[in-house]
Amino acid sequence: MSNQDHDSRSGLRHAVVTGTSSGIGHAIADRLLAGGWHVTGIDRAPSALTHAGFEGLQADLSEPHALVARLAEIERVTALVHAAGYMRVGRLGELAPDNGEGMWRVHVGAAEALANALAPDMTEGGRIVLIGSRTANGAAGRSQYAATKAALTGLARSWAIELAPRRITVNVIAPAATDTPFLRDPSRADTAPVLPPMGRFVDPTEVAALTAFLLSPEAAAITGQTITICAGASL
Repeated sequence: MSNQDHDSRSGLRHAVVTGTSSGIGHAIADRLLAGGWHVTGIDRAPSALTHAGFEGLQADLSEPHALVARLAEIERVTALVHAAGYMRVGRLGELAPDNGEGMWRVHVGAAEALANALAPDMTEGGRIVLIGSRTANGAAGRSQYAATKAALTGLARSWAIELAPRRITVNVIAPAATDTPFLRDPSRADTAPVLPPMGRFVDPTEVAALTAFLLSPEAAAITGQTITICAGASL
């Protein structure tokens, strides 16, 4: 069954996607728009997407209280995809508390604020997808980042239990190093990603394709799971 088949059966599908200005979030929004979804993108900077089905909303994801105020402008949603994120690195003895707190606010605090505001009125059979990271399992020099991404699994499994009676699924996608501008961030110079066994990095469109599947009717029984895309990096 295609996304268009789902659209004809269920009416307009509205997804809120964070981080649509670039990288994985942009790829996810683009994939959903191509499948007939209406997408509201939440970004600190304006998104470059110009599709008729796209509406951009500027908000600072590191400020949950301000974010919640902007969410009042969003109509009832079918799906929430939290893809925004960034990485700061540092080894023990060099960890900066501000870096850890900042990543926590964007990765975890924003996820909490978004789900708390949108899930109560989400349509039955809705979807929540959180973009985590394979780094959540631990990586030298990335402990603060790993901790924030690991927290998403706890959120997802807890929310999956709460929302199961309404048939709303909650899952985490955990990509390994993905070929985005984020991968080439100068702040990661001391902890450059290792090329996976397949000889290439994950493509953002592959993460978008899995997201689209998790939002589809065929994925209705998948919930509370963390699904890794790693090009063999975890083998």
